[in-house]
Amino acid sequence: MLIAIHLLQNHAPSNLNRDDNGDPKDALFGDVRRARISSQALKRSIRWSESFRSEFAATPELLATRTQLLPDEVGKRLAGEGLDATVTAAIVQAAARLGKGESKTTAGEAEDEGKPAKGKKGKAAANTGEERVKTAQLMFLTNTEIDQLAAKLTQIAREQGVAALNGLSGEALVKAIGEYEPHAADIAMFGRMTTSSPFKNVEAAVQVAPALSTHAVEQEFDFYTAVDDISGETGAGFIGEVSFNSATYYKYFSVDWEGLVKNLQNDTAVAAMTVRALLKAALFAIPSGKQNSFAAHNLPDLVLVEVREQKIALSYTNAFVKPVRANRTQSLVEASAQALATYVPQINGMYGLSAERAFLSTIPFTLDGAQQCAKLDELVAWLASSVK
Repeated sequence: MLIAIHLLQNHAPSNLNRDDNGDPKDALFGDVRRARISSQALKRSIRWSESFRSEFAATPELLATRTQLLPDEVGKRLAGEGLDATVTAAIVQAAARLGKGESKTTAGEAEDEGKPAKGKKGKAAANTGEERVKTAQLMFLTNTEIDQLAAKLTQIAREQGVAALNGLSGEALVKAIGEYEPHAADIAMFGRMTTSSPFKNVEAAVQVAPALSTHAVEQEFDFYTAVDDISGETGAGFIGEVSFNSATYYKYFSVDWEGLVKNLQNDTAVAAMTVRALLKAALFAIPSGKQNSFAAHNLPDLVLVEVREQKIALSYTNAFVKPVRANRTQSLVEASAQALATYVPQINGMYGLSAERAFLSTIPFTLDGAQQCAKLDELVAWLASSVK
């Protein structure tokens, strides 16, 4: 069974997701330039949104953290173990040897695998002048897995000695530790991939498409100045510019229900909680880029949710291959909703696909067989009853 979430969301002038030049990300689609928000930006905004995390307020162990500071976290867990400094250092260094970094070759030198990364001085370390020990790879981990790792490395150090632990690296270290499987909602949704580590890979059960504008966009630029409040000098103390755009975005999320349940070790109650949290976060979470300057806090005007027994994922992005245009009687959002209402029955009918549907809308929108909900709570209840 697949669950799909389709959104039409109009953002006021903003720069929610920047490229390496500081400009709003874009893409060519349907032979015209579109505004774009990357799937990575959408997923992170969802994971860290209050609407998502509040669903797990009573069960924080169901959420994970992405970090290179695994050695630091292991070190924190050794504080009450009564270990001397030599043993503690060996355990922390063993944790740092987990995970292979990205293979790079520069000026004839290859990066050593299985060695701790030379961590850059972070904000916390900048005051002490100390470098934080990091893994070569960014890892997506639960607190339970870190607890298990710290306990296992402590056991190896006590039973086999520091010299034996220091001699373990790469696959030998991973084999000695064993394999850990996560029980976390965000890992179950978005998956994880690690190499040369005891943390089991997870295939993502949720796919997130980059958000694309339903229409053509042009970048705009704002020239601004800042005045020195104290100097008394005339003119600007600082001059700058920022680029922005305004767009109606189509957003698409696909959830493999069976895959989600499998990733959560067949815990259907947590899977249902995860889907509910994802739906709410997909509506309320907005990337934070330049929000202090633009405050583009605009919720979706149309939310269409589908539950499809056939495992055939279907995005409706092609409803907007021909970019929509506003006119005297229709806004961009309304024109986009009309294009979507036309395309959905066409593409599903042509391929003989069926789905249960329900939607929320602030604008005129009709879809045969779809249940119109007046409030978000009704839509959440409909989804819960549709997912058996």
